[in-house]
Amino acid sequence: MNQIVVLIALVLAGACLGSFAGATVWRLRAKQLEKDKKNKESYSPKEYDRLKKLLNKSSLQDRSVCLECSYKLRWYDLIPVVSWLSLKGKCRNCKHPIGTFELAIELGMIVFFVLSYLLWPGGIVTNYDAVQFVLWLIAGVIMGMLFAYDSKWYLLPDSLTIALAVVGLAMVGVTAAETGETATTLLNAVYSVGILAGIYAIIFFASKGRWVGFGDVKLGIGLGLLMMSWELAFIALFLANLLGCLIVIPLMLAKKLKRSSHIAFGPLLISGTILAWFFGWQILDWYLSAFSAF
Repeated sequence: MNQIVVLIALVLAGACLGSFAGATVWRLRAKQLEKDKKNKESYSPKEYDRLKKLLNKSSLQDRSVCLECSYKLRWYDLIPVVSWLSLKGKCRNCKHPIGTFELAIELGMIVFFVLSYLLWPGGIVTNYDAVQFVLWLIAGVIMGMLFAYDSKWYLLPDSLTIALAVVGLAMVGVTAAETGETATTLLNAVYSVGILAGIYAIIFFASKGRWVGFGDVKLGIGLGLLMMSWELAFIALFLANLLGCLIVIPLMLAKKLKRSSHIAFGPLLISGTILAWFFGWQILDWYLSAFSAF
């Protein structure tokens, strides 16, 4: 019974924070467009005109609105998942399609929260485990926003990569306090960051930004701090590239992608990291067992 209550709470928390993440992504995009406009950089005037209604509002005035007709959403329009389904993915006022962007984030956060609890290594037993679990969920919300933003606009906002690094540092601190091995924990974190950020930094500078963006390097810092293990970092890197191959190669064969096409690597790196967090040691054990058989 207690586990059911926890799972229900995680579903609700995941849905609410997923809704928050979706709204935050749109506001970050609006701010990015305003910044690009002020700096006279390339931007979409049409997209800016659509999103500028989200700018220059105080916390008390900051209400969610329809991006098409500016209808101010009521509380019953903002119930995660339920409102989208009841409205059939359309604005209550103008009936313009909302799209599946927000719904996907909300459902993604629900799945992430529930699976994080069910697959948590060793279970949540001590207070340290509980704190690490909460930090991991916070990191998950940030990773969800980064995943969504990079998938849609091929950019990783600094505010989010910095926030992820801060949460990663907190995770390192809690782990050091739990184990009492501060030096070892810090060294592991440095190795992990070196793999997930250092390798991409080398690729970035060697290719002069043609193959990966510097945002991927900054993302690797936060992900590396979360991993705190060079073994898991390598597995995360391998899985990210494997996922990329499984997605890109079929699309190229179908001629839906070209060699020059822009691919968002942030979502792949995030996916690889999450998979490595939960299944990395099992993958490593399987590999070593298979290798020793020869």
